[in-house]
Amino acid sequence: MRVRGLPQALRALGHRDFRLFWCGQLVSLVGTWMQAVGQSWLVLDLTNSPFKLGLLSTLQFLPMLCLGLVAGALTDRLPKRRLIIGTQLALLVQAFTLSALVWSGHVRYWHVAVLATLLGVVNTVDMPARQSFIADMVGRDSLMNAIALNSAVFNAARVVGPAVAGLLVGRYGVALAFFMNGVSFVAVVAALVMIRTEGDPRPRQAATMSADILEGLAYAVHTPRIALILSLLLSVSLFVMNFSVLVPLFARTVLHQDAHGFGLLMASMGAGSLAGAVGIALGGRTRPRLRVIAGAAVVATLSTLALAPVHHFPVAVSVLFVVGCSTIVFMTSCNSTLQISAPDDLRGRMMSLYTLVFAGVTPFGALLMGTVAERLGVAAAFAVAGGLGLLLILIVLLVWRFVDADREGDDGAVPV
Repeated sequence: MRVRGLPQALRALGHRDFRLFWCGQLVSLVGTWMQAVGQSWLVLDLTNSPFKLGLLSTLQFLPMLCLGLVAGALTDRLPKRRLIIGTQLALLVQAFTLSALVWSGHVRYWHVAVLATLLGVVNTVDMPARQSFIADMVGRDSLMNAIALNSAVFNAARVVGPAVAGLLVGRYGVALAFFMNGVSFVAVVAALVMIRTEGDPRPRQAATMSADILEGLAYAVHTPRIALILSLLLSVSLFVMNFSVLVPLFARTVLHQDAHGFGLLMASMGAGSLAGAVGIALGGRTRPRLRVIAGAAVVATLSTLALAPVHHFPVAVSVLFVVGCSTIVFMTSCNSTLQISAPDDLRGRMMSLYTLVFAGVTPFGALLMGTVAERLGVAAAFAVAGGLGLLLILIVLLVWRFVDADREGDDGAVPV
């Protein structure tokens, strides 16, 4: 059933199943961000090592690099709703296990590392399944709005989760943050049980998983717009999307903040992301223009670079707001472009490529930034991240301008 008369910015919520999914995500993602803050702070308490914090992020995202393409092929072969219920239950168990270890007083770094790796394995399957399931619930006409609303709820949780986690961690310790995350998964599982859309796979021509994977890769490589989007995504993900490593170090060693101050910094970035997502939701139904995507990528790298000399908390809050806004405009625009451009039977594989490039390269970026921060300091890490990210983006845009822009027409012309 679809509700009529909603404002254009909320039109995707007219679809009953998406409305249930969206509400479940609102609760669950608050818990997810609480756990992210708690996990980073726990590792610093256990080790006081920037390198080990970067290593943890590497372990968490490494499965996406190794298994991402397989997860995409799996998503296109199985009913998505049941697949997502399974992943959400696994994430529930992971959160409760981490909470129990901390409460017992027996938690060690290797426990956190193993559980972070398991979290990465589950998320590798969950992310492309959830992203491609949106199209099954709303159809192409409301797809871009649904992706923007999904980003808005993700980033609303990014504001609330870290702020609440900062208060809870400062007063009660990190175990409660992990426990609350486990409880939050009950809401999304309940919503998925009530959803009627199954997300059944489309008929496919390839007979094996490897043939499915090769078919998806061939489509991405030979479709100029998708190749450009994935190249820009690689540039930003590798150097800019390392907040779980750099922001806690920034809070503790540069700004001399406690867990509450760290939570506020993350909440500021989340507020910027929420503003960007709402802006996209208020926009039109057409896919984003490439100049908007490229501009957002450039702003994200420049604002990351601008954090290098910052030593005052209010300035850091302001710059992180810009970082959050620009990165979410970029990520949401990339996501919607890939989903709108891809055929229905390839959408899961395109979203696995999105996940692979967005999160799969994070292990390398996180390890690099953790190493630079430990040896040269946090300011140097921000400078390296912003500077190299900007350089790589400019190279990609120059190649696109001189090689592929003529294939896309006026919309493909990206001014450099």
